[in-house]
Amino acid sequence: MIVITAPTGQIGHQTLTGLLDSGQPIRVIARDPARLSPQVRGRVEIVQGSHGDGDAVAEAFAGADSVLWLVPPNPQADNIEDYYLDLTRPACDAIKSQGVKRVVGVSSLGRAYGKPAGLLSPAFAVDELFESTGVNYRSLVMPFFMENLLGQIEAIKSQGMFLLANSADRPLATVATRDIAAAAADLLLDDSWSGQGSVPVIGPDALSPNGMADILSEVLERPVRFQQVSGEAYKTTMLRYGMTDGFAQGLVDMATAQNDGIYDAEQRTLQTAGPTGFRQWCQEVLKPALTA
Repeated sequence: MIVITAPTGQIGHQTLTGLLDSGQPIRVIARDPARLSPQVRGRVEIVQGSHGDGDAVAEAFAGADSVLWLVPPNPQADNIEDYYLDLTRPACDAIKSQGVKRVVGVSSLGRAYGKPAGLLSPAFAVDELFESTGVNYRSLVMPFFMENLLGQIEAIKSQGMFLLANSADRPLATVATRDIAAAAADLLLDDSWSGQGSVPVIGPDALSPNGMADILSEVLERPVRFQQVSGEAYKTTMLRYGMTDGFAQGLVDMATAQNDGIYDAEQRTLQTAGPTGFRQWCQEVLKPALTA
């Protein structure tokens, strides 16, 4: 039995889609099962509930061989680390009580960074919490998600620009969520691995925001520019979108860590890059989203 959490999110949905024809029984935890497509609902077992509901998680994990654990971001969380850990503790209890064999988590590159890293730091704390249970654990560790740019579709469409608190000329390792989902599916189907460790999932491109803008301009066949903003200005913008102070500050601190090279050491040791390059992602994901 394979259990998928957050099955309607970007990574969870793509992982679930990749597993449907595997022949393995699949169970999902869904707060709102109606958000699953009718095709999915007819092919998986559904436990209705949230990550933080210990009873629902225990029910979902009963008899599970492998679990994909995803914590959906919550821009309304006041304390981001408390939010991540409070949702994960019931899972750790259920892992032990239900005898789950393997867990795949989604984290970030840079765990050895050793300094506060905003939204990345709670992911490292979740890794440590799972490891403390002794379960066989693989943490998928990633850099900058290409899908972050999907949140700026309207600005790209109406103003021909996107903005971040990242340095304009500082290269960022990047990854497409579909490559993360493919790596997760492979691990969930593989019953041969044991122990604990991390699996880097990094795309073939390291691009500065200015470099991303150049590729966007070529793919979209119109000028797109990058606007670097100060951390303070970026936080003010995020607050206007309704984020809490804690979550907005987490975004700023994450950008600071990225500017400081949090991904660099592990990126340099990468031997096999993920298949999806930034240009391909722009052509196949961002451009259709822009014109939808």
